[in-house]
Amino acid sequence: MKVLVINCGSSSLKYQIIEMDNKEVLCKGLVERIGIEGSQLTHKVPGKDNYVIKEEMKDHQKAVELVMSAITDPEHGVIKSVDEIDAIGHRVVHGGQKFAKSVLIDEEVKDALRRCTDLAPLHNPANILGIEACEKAMPGKPNCGTFDTAFGMGMEPKAYLYALPIEYYNDYEVRRYGFHGASHDYVSHRAIELGGLDPEKAKVIVCHLGNGASISASIGGKCVDTSMGLTPLEGLIMGTRSGNVDPGIMQYICNKEGLDINGILNVLNKKSGVLGMSGGISSDFRDIEKAAEEGNQDCVNALEAFRYRVAKYIGAYVAAMNGVDCICFTAGVGENDIATRKLICDEYLGYLGVKIDDERNNVRGKETLISTDDSKVKVYLLPTDEELKIAMDAVKILSELKK
Repeated sequence: MKVLVINCGSSSLKYQIIEMDNKEVLCKGLVERIGIEGSQLTHKVPGKDNYVIKEEMKDHQKAVELVMSAITDPEHGVIKSVDEIDAIGHRVVHGGQKFAKSVLIDEEVKDALRRCTDLAPLHNPANILGIEACEKAMPGKPNCGTFDTAFGMGMEPKAYLYALPIEYYNDYEVRRYGFHGASHDYVSHRAIELGGLDPEKAKVIVCHLGNGASISASIGGKCVDTSMGLTPLEGLIMGTRSGNVDPGIMQYICNKEGLDINGILNVLNKKSGVLGMSGGISSDFRDIEKAAEEGNQDCVNALEAFRYRVAKYIGAYVAAMNGVDCICFTAGVGENDIATRKLICDEYLGYLGVKIDDERNNVRGKETLISTDDSKVKVYLLPTDEELKIAMDAVKILSELKK
């Protein structure tokens, strides 16, 4: 069974074809600058040179048509025709409160996604464009949606409600949703499988650490809490996002700088995080680490604050679950930053009986148990695979339809 996975942004489109019988990625690609001069598609097949198509793409419909051309190309493609594709799985950023799991997309679902546009104005419209482009290019093929917010729908009111007038929740659905849901879902279940943990009771904390960063706590794979909120701005220090700040700071800086609410939110989303803390050095943690090693104190402070915030969330989630069986590191920083994993565990998690094996931890991007055999909590490096999760969801939906 072959699933085409689509992830649409406002001017970009990522795709993969996954053979689900053996979970093999047959090809992957990236379309850039949709609707912008200089559009380009880069198609990658394992073991072959990249295939690049430079052609103007005025909209997502044209982009999807070129993806179809690339994947069926006699020389560079991986299928003879789109008839070989059994389903299309889409990443959808915001499902509001309506979607707690992946679903088959129909007109009712698309209408619900449009109603969520206020919650994700940059993402949901692009996701809908990608869905409708696939519907036109491959009529009759089932389109399935996996939502970034679905995992967080497992939270109870005590975790998702804000201490605001309740009518904001009742009237406008203002609550904590959480994001990176496909990643947290995939990694937490993979940890249970690898660790031989109780699938109903296992207490797992997933640290999705990258330019965008979030942490989740789950019991038996069901979300108990997660660090992002109504938007991806809440929670950890990130590449350019501030994470948690005193809301009063917004009024204070607005008055000092002559900004309106949109201006200060632009600062919090795009000019803060380690980029802002480092004085503009970079939003890339690798650059921050290099500058810290060279003696830049602002970068030292940024890294220490980032690790400290991660450790605080881990501690809070241990309390929320009354224990923890497994802690996982994933995403760009979590999978590749050996020092950050070790420092977080060694400096802050000793009280849990966490012990890191330096030899096991000396690895990047590979499924690995990095704790010692006598560590009271298992610690894993687990590469996330959101595309595989989306494809798995599509297969599950199709199997349920056949029953």
